[in-house]
Formats: sequence, C-alpha cells, structure tokens
Amino acid sequence: MPRALLSVYDKTNLVSFATDLVELGWDLVASGGTETILRGAGLPVTPIEQLTGVPEMLDGRVKTLHPAIHAGILARDKAEDLESLQEHGFAPINMVVCNLYPFQQTVSQIGITLQDAIEEIDIGGVALLRAGAKNFFHVITISDYTDYAKIGAELKASGTVDLATRRKLAVKAFAHTRDYDTAIHAFLSQDMVPSLLSTDLPQHLSIGMQRVENLRYGENPHQAAAYYSRSSNLGPLGGTVLGGKQLSYNNILDLDSAWRAVSSFNEPAVVIVKHLNPCGIATGTSITEAFPGALASDPVSAYGGVIAVNRIVDEDFVAALGSLFVEAIAAPAFSPAAQTTLADNRKNCRLLQVPIAYSGSEFEVRSVQGGWLVQSADTGDPAGTILQIVTERQPTPEERIALQFAWKAVQHVKSNAIVLAYANLTVGIGGGLSSRVDSVQLAVAKAGDRAKGSVMASDAFFPFSDNIEKAAAAGITAVIQPGGSIRDKVVIEAANKANMAMLFTGVRHFKH
Repeated sequence: MPRALLSVYDKTNLVSFATDLVELGWDLVASGGTETILRGAGLPVTPIEQLTGVPEMLDGRVKTLHPAIHAGILARDKAEDLESLQEHGFAPINMVVCNLYPFQQTVSQIGITLQDAIEEIDIGGVALLRAGAKNFFHVITISDYTDYAKIGAELKASGTVDLATRRKLAVKAFAHTRDYDTAIHAFLSQDMVPSLLSTDLPQHLSIGMQRVENLRYGENPHQAAAYYSRSSNLGPLGGTVLGGKQLSYNNILDLDSAWRAVSSFNEPAVVIVKHLNPCGIATGTSITEAFPGALASDPVSAYGGVIAVNRIVDEDFVAALGSLFVEAIAAPAFSPAAQTTLADNRKNCRLLQVPIAYSGSEFEVRSVQGGWLVQSADTGDPAGTILQIVTERQPTPEERIALQFAWKAVQHVKSNAIVLAYANLTVGIGGGLSSRVDSVQLAVAKAGDRAKGSVMASDAFFPFSDNIEKAAAAGITAVIQPGGSIRDKVVIEAANKANMAMLFTGVRHFKH
C-alpha cells in the first residue's frame, strides 16, 4: 500500500484530495492540525508519532524531524535502500503533501515582534518539501493545493504520476521553499540595509517581495504587470492610494521618479514628471507659490503628467492646478477639503499619500538579460564635495544660488541631462538624448526667451566646446558641470571667451 504524508498549513481542498487517496488504496500519515482535520472527516489516518515512536516536542517545533520520516521519503527504489528501511522498521513514503506558514503575511502585521516572527519560521515543513523534491524520481511532492485535482486524476487514470509531472512538482516545491527562505532573509536583514556602506554590496541578494496588486497591464496593453512589495499593507512607494483610478505601471514609475526628485529639496517644492523625466521643478514659500514656476518650465509636456510635492496638498494648491490634466499626485498628506474637491472635480486623478521621503537607503535593482544589476542609490554629492571655479569670472551670489538649484535638479533628469534654471525654478530641461549638444539645444528651445540670464547644469562633463558656445548664444551666464573631460581646457576657454562663469563639481550624476 503506497503511503502519503500530509502536513499542510493551508487546508484548502485537503479533505476531498485525501478522500480520493484513501479510495485509491493509499495509507495516510498526518501531523498535528492536518491529522485532526482528516480524522474529523472520518478518514483513516496514522499519526506521525506512531511512525516515529516519539511525541511532538518543544511545543510542536519538532514533529517530523525523524529518520522514520526522512528515510522513508529519501529512500530510492533499489534493494539496498529498501533493506535498510526494513532493518530499522521503517517504510517508504511515496507522497509528500506540504505547504508552509505564510511568513510574509505574518510579518506584515502591525505590531509583530522579532520573537513572534521567529516563531513562524517553519523548519520541518521545509525539510519535508526538500526531501520529497530531491527524490522526485520516486516521490510525488505537492506544495500547492491547486495541483490536487490534476494529481488525483492521474492516479485514478493510471495508478501513478509520470516522471515529467513529478519533476514539475519538485520544481514548484523548491520554488516554494526558495521564496519562503528569501522572505525570512529579507525580513531579518531589512534593518541592516541603511547601515551598509555604498561599497558593501551583498554577495547574495534576497529581495523577498510579495505580490500586492495585479495591474491592468504593463508599459503597454499586451504586457502583464503587478506591483510587489515587502509589505502587503503598503501601496506603491510605501504609500496609500486615497482616490482616483487604479495606478498603472507607468503611473507608478513616474510617481517614483517625481517623489525621488521632490524629496531632495528641503524647502516647499513641486516636481512635474512626464515619462520618467522632470519637465518642471520649482521651490517657493509654499507649494502653491511654487507650482506656477514648475508648470511654466514646460506647460506642453506637463499635460498628462504626474506631480509630486513635499508638503500637504490643500485647497489652495488644488485651485492653483487650474484646468491642467494631471494623471496622479503624490504628497505626504492631503487635507480633507482637498481630497473632496479633487474627488468631485478630478475623479480619475490618482492621489497617493507617501508619508516617508525618499532616502536612498535601499539598493537599486534592475534586470538585464541573464542577470541583475545592483547599485547603491545616488542621493546627491558625497560629503566633502568642493565646487571649483575654473573660469576667469566668478559667479555672482545670485548665480551661485541658481547653480546650486540647477545642480540638484539635473540629478533627476535622464542622461544626457541639461537643466536651465533661475534661483528657484527650471526654465528648460533637455534629457534622455544620445547627444549632449542635442540636450542643450532642447533645453534652450524649451526655455525660449527665458534662457537669457539663466544658468546651466550638466550631469556629466562637456566633451566639446560647442555646448558652451550654444549656451552663450542663448544668453546663459553661468555653468555647473562635473569636469573631467580631456578637452576641459578648450571648454573653459570657450566659457572665458563668452564671459561665462563655470564651476566644476568633480561628481557625475548619470541617470540611465
């Protein structure tokens, strides 16, 4: 008589599947709550203790960790193994049915302590799945209740489960234990991440994410997409959606870009993003005061974009939006009156409350074919960065303020990035182009007449003097850039010829 060991947390469809096994002549062995459920359903079941000869120990921590169980699972269908089992009074176990505690759901609960989380770490179940999956040539290992019907049908049809199916079940079981261990590692290590130095990239990276929400589609309608997070209680960016339509894949990307940018400013700031690129950034005494400056930077591109602000959205800010079509707004909070007005007049506009500013404490992870790229976040110039004046003319105090603003803004623009700005607002942005001189031309074109008297920031060095010559022709008075080109001398000479002031930072801020 074949033997099945059942030990499951999720008991969905358990009784019906176990009933099928009994009708097919299988002997059932079960532990703890699983045994109770099966016995309550009137099914014949052998308790684990009867096989091991040892009762549960340590408040149930030790139930299945015994040679009678694991030797039965790991035994191969050959004479030596079967003789060894018989010598010790054991018997083969031909099927393992097991799933694990939902660790991620447990640790996402409010108020969960480290000790509580540790108690939810399954040991015996993981060992059962790994043993059964390793021996898939001889053992059927089921970790997902959705497979019960298929396996039951195969057993009824032929009395066995073919090798290809057993292998697929083994792969699923190893994936189950992999994700489980990844979640544990991610939970236990999450408080350590902020203390890591930028050079301390892990040898093994556990992301430990769970699916929070299925999205309508990805970047395009034919692509599937979902949002994953370490916590099932938090929405995109660790925030809460307060109103509007469901956030799309592209909305979330744009909001993340905008939130990172607005988080870099201490004063009230507004950032408007379209297709991952800022099209307007401004600061002011309030976000209501700052908004017109951000919008004027590129009102055409702002249409259908997303907005991030670093202060509470109130009715005054909502009124300042005027008739501008906005896909989504991210803010640390929304006043009740603002929420009501937005719900009444902009029912499709997504409202995302994000209580925590972007800190850059977590690693940035991107997929490439065959692997992943991991880096520390770019949160601005490293401590101790010194600005060097390299031109004959020094910047005026007003230009210095504008250059510092432009330098902070350009770090959030896709490379090759160029920003034209005044003291507290952008007037022209060029980025995401393969030629830096094209970015200069785009920024100047966006700025129009406002280019005259503005300053220019570049995320990387200028390879040729043509960039400076075009900027000078547009009336730009000062430049900030990393420097480091083999043609720096030629670039500086062009700036001197145009009576422009230029600062070198020594720090590059590519954003690919």
